[in-house]
Amino acid sequence: MSPEDLTSRLKAESQRLGFDLAGATAAIAPPRLGALHQWLGDGFAGQMEYIPRRATAYEHPQHVLDGARSLLILATAYRTAEPVEPAPGQGMIARYAWGTDYHDVIRQRLYALADFHRQLTPGAAVRGAVDTAPLLEREFAELAGLGWVGKNTLLLNQRLGSWFFLAVLLTSETLVYEEPMATGHCGTCRACIDACPTGAIVEPYRLDARRCISYLTIELREPIPPEQRGSIGQRIFGCDICQDVCPFNRRPQPTAELAFQPRANSNPVDLAELLRLDDTAFRRRFRGSPVLRAKRRGLLCQAAYALGNQPHKESLPALVEGLHDADPAVREACAWALERYDCEQTPEELK
Repeated sequence: MSPEDLTSRLKAESQRLGFDLAGATAAIAPPRLGALHQWLGDGFAGQMEYIPRRATAYEHPQHVLDGARSLLILATAYRTAEPVEPAPGQGMIARYAWGTDYHDVIRQRLYALADFHRQLTPGAAVRGAVDTAPLLEREFAELAGLGWVGKNTLLLNQRLGSWFFLAVLLTSETLVYEEPMATGHCGTCRACIDACPTGAIVEPYRLDARRCISYLTIELREPIPPEQRGSIGQRIFGCDICQDVCPFNRRPQPTAELAFQPRANSNPVDLAELLRLDDTAFRRRFRGSPVLRAKRRGLLCQAAYALGNQPHKESLPALVEGLHDADPAVREACAWALERYDCEQTPEELK
């Protein structure tokens, strides 16, 4: 099969499977690999040790698929409802985590697309990846013409904004490659930089993950340092601030994908309810959701911080109950929050 026919049929099948964008590029060493090494050298990865541990694997896609010649970069839109402003006693979860875990949804599509590819070209080596393999997906997406990397370091597309997930189909076959976008379209805009409450975007196109609310509430495997707890506000899992203020994110239409629609009590979420979840209830409540990544300890600590950042009298009993939690980190988080309440009588448990 010619590269033209193979590329055309793969793109058509990807659209049928539910992908919103598709573009091909050669499997080459990422042109800006040096920026990754500089980012790691600055310590910006924080506790995400899996990145420096695999640093050499990022140097070429052939470390992900031996013999890779081409990459088909795929995008899946996830914008659904608009976020509801949380009332006191409620917390915010990032949009991408309102519904079913995107890994589960996209992997099934990648498996189907890979099988389709093998039927067209028996003997081809094919592998799908969705943000777990050592690939610089955003850079390859730029090369494949899907958009440009914005000042907040997210990929921006003029039609979808940044409300989409990236996935990659690696193949040993040659495809017809797109022309990369000649230039970005951020111009002099710095809305994302100015809006970040923690100053995580240290300069255009450079993010210190250690300050990012998404990192603090998802990747950090220990309690958030006390001096940073106030900055998360009512955000308990992830953050969309730099996306919400981006001009290119005002136009995209919501996706019809049912899997990404908000689950009950996810937009927003009741914080006292979270504090009363034991491990079994936590797993049941968030089965199939990205929120499981935070684990019970992380999510309950973040819920307590949010209640400390905006005290809510009706949630006070849940915080007091949290002082007896089996997890010392949860107990400490509830104590930290209770110290911010104007209580006529300090609970004996806190003393």
